[in-house]
Amino acid sequence: MHIAILTFEGYNELDSLIALGVLNRVKDDDWRVTLATPTPTVTSMNGVVVERMSTLEEACAADAVIVGSGIATREVVEDPAIMDVLRGLDPARQLIAAQCSGALVLARLGLLDTVPACTDLVSKPWVVAAGVDVLDQPFYADGTIATAGGCLASHYLAGWVIARLKGHEAAESALHYVAPVGEKEEYVERAWRNISPCLPAAALTG
Repeated sequence: MHIAILTFEGYNELDSLIALGVLNRVKDDDWRVTLATPTPTVTSMNGVVVERMSTLEEACAADAVIVGSGIATREVVEDPAIMDVLRGLDPARQLIAAQCSGALVLARLGLLDTVPACTDLVSKPWVVAAGVDVLDQPFYADGTIATAGGCLASHYLAGWVIARLKGHEAAESALHYVAPVGEKEEYVERAWRNISPCLPAAALTG
């Protein structure tokens, strides 16, 4: 299984790296999580430089893709070189998720034409302008497409991806591991309350 987190120049560390950390709590040999970038390195909104782990083309062939957020998302969706590649994303064969302004990328790709979305408050006007119904909640998924709003909702996306690919037990274990000590049960219960209504029956029992 390959899970790619699309990470662009000006990326938000919380969006890409929290998801990366939670997803990597799965230790199966066939499980690979990468930061997929359009260039060999990208620099975050706060100056953190990361190296490319996979290409955008490889992300389009991944089992699951999370589109990260950042301060330059509006520039990303106007970049033909990036968007032409991302048109290879296919919800018929992939899980596709977006964090905060990443919803704008999905909107511009036509992947939210019939699906409401979650996003952060700053990005909401852009996503609404793209013709998407924005929900006032942290997480929503419809079929193979999911979105989350607010940096600290990124673990919901990670939990959803794990549940869809590895089942309930694996997702709950990953979320429990990263939850604050003394609040683990409460934290996992809240996360599951948001994620579970959007999961197929098989992912709830695996």
